[in-house]
Amino acid sequence: MNTIQNRRILLVDDMPTIHEDFRKILLPPSAAKSALDAAKAALFDDEVKSVEVPFELDSAYQGEEGLAKVQASLAAGRPYAMAFVDMRMPPGWDGVETIEHLWRADPQLQVVICTAYSDTSWEEVLARLDARDRLLILKKPFDNIEVRQLASALTAKWQATRQADLQIDQLEAAVAERTAKLVHANEALQVEIAERKHRESQLVQSEKLASIGQLAAGVAHEINNPIGFVCSNFGALQGYLDNLFALLDAYERAAAQLNSPETASGLARLRKDLQFDFLKEDVPGLMRESKEGIERVRAIVQDLRDFSQVDSAQAWQTVSLHAGIDSTLNIVASEVRAVADVVKAYGQIPEIECQASQINQVVMNLVVNAAHAMGPQRGSITLTTGTEGDSVWLEVADTGSGIPPENLSRLFDPFFTTKPVGKGTGLGLSLSYGIVQRHHGRIEVESRVGEGTTFRVVLPVRQPKP
Repeated sequence: MNTIQNRRILLVDDMPTIHEDFRKILLPPSAAKSALDAAKAALFDDEVKSVEVPFELDSAYQGEEGLAKVQASLAAGRPYAMAFVDMRMPPGWDGVETIEHLWRADPQLQVVICTAYSDTSWEEVLARLDARDRLLILKKPFDNIEVRQLASALTAKWQATRQADLQIDQLEAAVAERTAKLVHANEALQVEIAERKHRESQLVQSEKLASIGQLAAGVAHEINNPIGFVCSNFGALQGYLDNLFALLDAYERAAAQLNSPETASGLARLRKDLQFDFLKEDVPGLMRESKEGIERVRAIVQDLRDFSQVDSAQAWQTVSLHAGIDSTLNIVASEVRAVADVVKAYGQIPEIECQASQINQVVMNLVVNAAHAMGPQRGSITLTTGTEGDSVWLEVADTGSGIPPENLSRLFDPFFTTKPVGKGTGLGLSLSYGIVQRHHGRIEVESRVGEGTTFRVVLPVRQPKP
């Protein structure tokens, strides 16, 4: 680090003889001799003795002139290290007023106040000036050695102070740079942690979907086969019952032609005891309801298979978005129907290339969140679809409580939820956002408190080629 050298001194005194004395003391002829000695040593390869840097002395005869010189030196980038200032300089400013002006211009200036009078005490001077450690007093008549020692000590002090200030500035700059690097590293670390949490949550959700797929496969295998037997036997049973009722009708007609009153009476009594007329009316209804129940079970299993896409959970397929929405609505029907009416306003849209189970997961999250947003009064959830250029869009709009503006910016953050503890993980919308992003789409939200919320999902019809 280069050492700062500044031996510039300003003398402010109204007496020309004082200026001559100071020049004799601070600018002796020995400076020229030192230069000759240095040249001689260089010529004859003698050892060069260390030479003290000479002082530079400028003169001012009034306080106003001294202030002007200080201001000019600062503007030129060559400030004075110290100033000798006389106490009394009529008709202008006195020494204290001069020093006040000098320090306003340059607070770093070291000052020695020179006085031959005892009518101004040191306490009075300190009371008028914010001296701190930058002011000394020199009594007239002064000693030459004392003047030179003061000049050497105070210029060295100015240099050391400026050097320390520069080192502090450099240290503060280094600390600020290091702090900025640490802040940047911490921000990068926080982003990485958030991304890792997001990836972990997506992995957990994928494992859940895989588990649902396996469950659906097991349910389909364990239920579809028995249901197939029941359906097959049900058709045969329907035929048998039809034949049996036809036979009974024939027996009833034959009984009317019997010649034995006792036999006819017994058949009539048995018919009444068995409630035969009621059975003829009730059995077809029971068969019809049973058949509807069986078909409903088969539909539920198929909806579960369609939702989880058990046969190809991670495959990109060209599928009907409407079919996925319908199967998802069937899955969550029990949770939604108690709080809201579902309205489907489908437009004409093409099939899209997607991971069907993932898109179904997005639909389920949006519909379930809409159901949870309903207030005490029954509301509605409207699902609308349409096209937008080479993309299709799906809107899920509810008439629920709405989302406060301060929460909209955090809506897709992992683990952010406004639901009570135990009622939500805060992952649903975050996962939905990630799924839509992976499909090169976007998800948007508009909400008004007390009026409801609309989520809009836009997906490309065809995925871009890698």
